[in-house]
Amino acid sequence: MAEFQSKVTVAQGAGASVSTLCMDLGFVRSRLRVFMLLQLVLGLLVWALIADTPYHLYPAYGWVMFVAVFLWLVTIVLFNLYRFQLHMKLYKVPWPLVLMIFNIIAAMLYVTAFIACSAAVDLTYLKGTQPYNQRAVASFFACLVMVAYGVSAFFSYPDWRGVGSSAYNGYY
Repeated sequence: MAEFQSKVTVAQGAGASVSTLCMDLGFVRSRLRVFMLLQLVLGLLVWALIADTPYHLYPAYGWVMFVAVFLWLVTIVLFNLYRFQLHMKLYKVPWPLVLMIFNIIAAMLYVTAFIACSAAVDLTYLKGTQPYNQRAVASFFACLVMVAYGVSAFFSYPDWRGVGSSAYNGYY
């Protein structure tokens, strides 16, 4: 009987599985992380600068706020998907293609937000006042975020194409 017990293992927990979230070290060292962090910081600056002024009086700033906050939240979700390797659990989703399309759409939306923000700066307040300066700086940061999403889309294209290597890790 002792021989039998040494050969049998009993699973405890009756089918319960434990999964832990672990950080992906490949993602931590990638350009994708750098660009996403840049997009998050600059996007936060855009919507924080606009939110500190009475933007609700001008419809253009409503659009800028929508674009900045929405893309900031989606970027946070994508950042955490890649940071905790959750994209590997959703293996049927073509993540390189999703990331490339997201970056292209985000760059185009930020083009419109940048144009709307820049065009509405002169109409709002006298030059040199705090709301004028905040909106002018928000316009500058909207341009930088637009460039960051554009560069990220540029670098995500080879990732989507596969770079010709079967051992490619998926981070640009």
